[in-house]
Amino acid sequence: MRRPLQSPALINAFYDSLRPEQRETAMVMQRAILSVAPHLRPEVKWGNLCFMNEHDNVMAIALFRLNAHLQIFNGVVLVPEFPELQGVGKGMRHIKTRYRQPVNEQLVRELTLASLQASAAAAHRASHRWG
Repeated sequence: MRRPLQSPALINAFYDSLRPEQRETAMVMQRAILSVAPHLRPEVKWGNLCFMNEHDNVMAIALFRLNAHLQIFNGVVLVPEFPELQGVGKGMRHIKTRYRQPVNEQLVRELTLASLQASAAAAHRASHRWG
């Protein structure tokens, strides 16, 4: 079953619910992500702003009391190239940005592109394995 697209009003409501410093940080991150991957679709999932590539979760902005996390769903494969990624577990990794501190927009753009390239490479390998 196809999932309906989320309306821009839902994304706006997400931003309206944030404290000013959270809103500013999240908006800078979103602009950096969409500047290099305008095809990614923002959705509110699990209380976070997620970015979807077709039906795949690519990244999310998770907002906490003191900082924002840019979560990379396939971040574990990016750690050799981006040692600043933090976290443990099967796949997700993140970077933290403290509120009222500048967002490293270049890093956000590079992580976005690297995550998409890693996803495309994994899909290509899977299609050859099953094709």
